[in-house]
Amino acid sequence: MEVGLVLAYVIPSAMRSVYFHFQFNYTLKDSGKLHLSALAESQRNTIDLFLQERVVNIFKLFHSDRFTVTPSEDDMQGFLQSLREASDSFIDVGFFNEAGVQIGYAGPYPYLLGRDYSHEGWFEKLKGRGDNYYISDIYLGFRQKPHFTIAVKQMIDGRGYVMRATLDPDKLYLFLRSLNRGQGVDSALINQEGYYQVVDPDRGEPLSRTVFMPPASPKSGAEEVNWQDDVSLVAYAWLGEAPWVLVTRQPLAQAYAAMYQARKVMIIGTALMVLLVVGAIYLITDRLFRRAQATEESREELRSQLLQAAKLVSVGELAAGVAHEINNPLAIIASESGLIRDMLDPEFKMDASPESIRAELEHIDRAVYRARGITQKLLSFVRKQDAKLVPSNLNQLLDEVVSGLKEREFKVANIQLIRDYDLDLPEIPVYPDQLRQVFLNLINNAGDAIEGPGKITLTTRHDDENNTIAITVTDTGKGMTPDQMSRIFMPFYTTKEVGKGTGLGLPISLSIVESHGGRIEVQSVPDAGSSFTVVLPIQPEAANA
Repeated sequence: MEVGLVLAYVIPSAMRSVYFHFQFNYTLKDSGKLHLSALAESQRNTIDLFLQERVVNIFKLFHSDRFTVTPSEDDMQGFLQSLREASDSFIDVGFFNEAGVQIGYAGPYPYLLGRDYSHEGWFEKLKGRGDNYYISDIYLGFRQKPHFTIAVKQMIDGRGYVMRATLDPDKLYLFLRSLNRGQGVDSALINQEGYYQVVDPDRGEPLSRTVFMPPASPKSGAEEVNWQDDVSLVAYAWLGEAPWVLVTRQPLAQAYAAMYQARKVMIIGTALMVLLVVGAIYLITDRLFRRAQATEESREELRSQLLQAAKLVSVGELAAGVAHEINNPLAIIASESGLIRDMLDPEFKMDASPESIRAELEHIDRAVYRARGITQKLLSFVRKQDAKLVPSNLNQLLDEVVSGLKEREFKVANIQLIRDYDLDLPEIPVYPDQLRQVFLNLINNAGDAIEGPGKITLTTRHDDENNTIAITVTDTGKGMTPDQMSRIFMPFYTTKEVGKGTGLGLPISLSIVESHGGRIEVQSVPDAGSSFTVVLPIQPEAANA
């Protein structure tokens, strides 16, 4: 028996823990991907801004005071100095006529002056583009050393002139590293053909082929990639200023560090919870089994105590409504007693004849009887009664539950109560007090499930063929999911908000109905409502089963 109880409590808890564990891991993985994607997009924007600034630096040369279409060596040196003051990534600067010949140059490669660049890729693309600037891939060129070009064109007197500067990719690499400082990631720039433009030396070399080529669409994203026999989280973002993609890599151990830590905590917490539940079940069942060595009467007494506790829970939920009902007659009594005092005070000159006072006292009597009636009904509900099978009309039992306080409560809440009774119901032997408790639980649950205006329908039918009576409570509330329906009869499980339900009502109701030889059937559709049907046998021997 202990093993069965342990399994009944531990297995659902373990399944929930596994489910939430995977959900939590999925959420944390998504969070890690979003974080790295956001980092890649932020770095992409910073690099785009860096390249835009370099383009602007070169454009400004066309508008400097010393600019001419036939620049001298000093002019070009002045241009180079101006560029290097803006950024130390500039290597040299050249000026080209519309034929593609470099007619001005300043930098470490003076032999490039006079070279024809008309067939160079960057020059042809700049001439053929609608944009007035072009940023090339990393290439070797005439100097046989990795560099990239930013070239801008300007129309002067109807002729197209080009100002071109080359930049050191090592400086761009250092700039990229400065963005990653403290982030625990490494980044690289890759062109559309999959060749590194800028890369950490531990990961590859410029102009070597990458092991991961991001898709062209979408423009940014993140995924897990097997990177050189090491699974890493990789995010990418395509640049807007150059035909490059920024790829940011982070080892899984670092990207999912929070997830791994949370996993350890959840595993340890779940293990401790299981041990705690197993220990608690062992202690409780051991105590219960010791008590169970007593007679059948002692077991019935224990069951009776559980039903009584359920009643007290229901009374607690009704306390606010009862207080409201009693406050009304108390207010009448207070008002009438104050009126009698005023009548007896000569200063107010009111009619204080015995007939007038007697009339006011009658009002007080009616209020007292009303309050007494409410408290007697409440006490009769709470009072512990001996369980006896009594021939009862189930229509009448239902009316006793909803008539008065409960019906007024629904009316205030704008909930319509509909009775659809079978008037030919036969009386059957039941425990009336216990069935009232079942009906009250089902009706309370129906009311709690309705948010705003709604309907609760009470239906009774009898089936002569199967010798049963069915009592159905149907609501137009929020309904339940299949997962919720599978657990509603588990002790302490509730779909209500914290503090609004104990999770004992339905399990106790099921126990009561089964003690009558009956069953409870449930149907529910999310956002459409629920239907609880109590099926009871008509034959006395079935009720005693």
